[in-house]
Amino acid sequence: MVQRLEFLSKVAPFNLLPADVLEQVADQLQEIRYSKDTVIYQQEVTKMRGVDIIAEGEYESFFYDSQQNKRLLEHHHPGYCYGGISVLLNRKQSIRTVIAKKGTTVFFLHRKDFRSLCKAYEDFVQYFTADFGKRMLNDEFAHFYKRPATFEESYIASEQLYSRKIESIEYREIVSCPQSTPVYETARLMAKHKVSCIFIRNEQAKIVGYVTDITLRDNVVAKQADTAQPVGNIMDNPIVCISTNAYVYEAILMMFRTKTRYLLIKNGDEFVGSISRNKLLAEQAQSPLVFIQSVKQAISVQELKRKWESVPQMVTQLLGRGVNAEIVNQVITTIADTIAIKVIESVITTMGQPPAKFVFMVLGSEGRKEQTFKTDQDNAIIYEDKANEHREEVREYFLSFAQQVSEKLDHIGFSFCTGGYMAQNPKWTHSLSHWKRNYESWMTEAVPETVIQFSTFFDCRYLYGEASIMDELKEFLDEELQKPLGKIFFHMAKNALQYEPPLTFFKNIKTFTKGSQEVFDIKKSMTPIVDLVRMYALRHRIFEVNTGERLKALKEKDVFNEKEVHELIQSYYFLMGLRLRNQASQIIQDRTEPDNYIDPDKLTKIEKVALKEIFRTIDNFQTRIKVEFTNNLFG
Repeated sequence: MVQRLEFLSKVAPFNLLPADVLEQVADQLQEIRYSKDTVIYQQEVTKMRGVDIIAEGEYESFFYDSQQNKRLLEHHHPGYCYGGISVLLNRKQSIRTVIAKKGTTVFFLHRKDFRSLCKAYEDFVQYFTADFGKRMLNDEFAHFYKRPATFEESYIASEQLYSRKIESIEYREIVSCPQSTPVYETARLMAKHKVSCIFIRNEQAKIVGYVTDITLRDNVVAKQADTAQPVGNIMDNPIVCISTNAYVYEAILMMFRTKTRYLLIKNGDEFVGSISRNKLLAEQAQSPLVFIQSVKQAISVQELKRKWESVPQMVTQLLGRGVNAEIVNQVITTIADTIAIKVIESVITTMGQPPAKFVFMVLGSEGRKEQTFKTDQDNAIIYEDKANEHREEVREYFLSFAQQVSEKLDHIGFSFCTGGYMAQNPKWTHSLSHWKRNYESWMTEAVPETVIQFSTFFDCRYLYGEASIMDELKEFLDEELQKPLGKIFFHMAKNALQYEPPLTFFKNIKTFTKGSQEVFDIKKSMTPIVDLVRMYALRHRIFEVNTGERLKALKEKDVFNEKEVHELIQSYYFLMGLRLRNQASQIIQDRTEPDNYIDPDKLTKIEKVALKEIFRTIDNFQTRIKVEFTNNLFG
């Protein structure tokens, strides 16, 4: 015991602890001996039970690259402590692979005891965070740390935290006032600019402090202080700043060390903005719910654009964790909806309140809540019927409104629809009575062109505005669908049968050449499922918009049995998962525009077998369509 205590007193950072605490630590240590060279930890695999303090012998630590070469080889000798960084900053997983050389003895301290020391002694925990910060300045260490060999999820999370610089984060402009400003006026400024922190300047215009919502609560409201007094009397300080060239992890560590909740951002000698701890942590949060909340709090189109650009990383994480593609679609849709609503609200703020009640609806894959990353705008506007004298005024407002919304969405990343199915197209911004005539003519004429339009606009969903307008349109459609519509179903069936599952005569996946690759189009592979489910939904007047939701409703009506619904849902979302993974990989790893082409050679054997079975399932359902809707088994 005495020898352990004497040994620990010479080991950093344990030598920073009080003598009585050190004595308790020495009593908790467990001695472990290694009689031969042993791999005791594997990078990003081994879960650390605690930390090791080498007493005798040697540890060899390194990263393995994809060719199993040892990279950044290090030798650690008596007095070295391994595992602290892994426990604190790497989800308890060993950062590196470690071999204990023959004749090595270590003192082991359990994780819970180590964490207790970190919570109680700030200098102790800073020893490990500072060491990690220095290591991250080594580009090779940073590369292998943020891209571990086996876990793509770890790569994505650390890519965000350890490679992003402050300049890439959407920080806020500095809102400030003189220190002579009355407290109540300061609060008004904060409310006007919608900020929870305002910076205070002295007579020389230098920032000398700050005031937050909490400052006002604690220093003014709770004390019933005079709100007319100068804000300099109640401000907080000191000011903590960081360079735009600093890394995000450095900013987070600085905030925890200094206990500040706001950092000033400095570019050279000039303050260019500020950022809150909540904002920084929200940027790193892996929870889609937290991310969606951060989207709601965005205040500019540029910030919304950056949010949308980061969605592929989140999707990769979710799919990598085994989250079903149906749920991932819901996440993408919710984020896209939130962005669109923010854009709509910003345009209304600029233009003024609309002169009539209206609905902004989304169509196509967006309407079905089945968006991917190769997506364009599909939307339309329905406004209430107004008296003749106001008709032109109303129409002029909504066309201008639609133009501005579409342009902002395009800038964010939702490109203009090549087919023109957008509200900014005068054809798709009209009164409710006009929209009723549109649907009626599409169903009455029932030629191939109008059937495509009807299919697109049947997949419509309320996004913003007066929900009762959308309800009235659907009530109208419900009545129209009770009329004889054999012709429209015939043409819809023809469309659904245009694409054949890509299987060769010998039941292999049929491909075509795209550049230097042999690929198949996964979007076209999914289209027959969307088409056939939509047809049955129309026939049975089901107004659910999502393919999965439509299938469940069709099962309730005994149109499909449980086995058939299960087959179609499993098939559709298996294809959707492949599609999303492929597009996210193109954006993140290849940094190219996403597409819908899949190279079968890059799929696993299990994925290929599943695809072939899915294509056979689609073929069987297409046979059913031929019989039920065209009265012709041969098409």
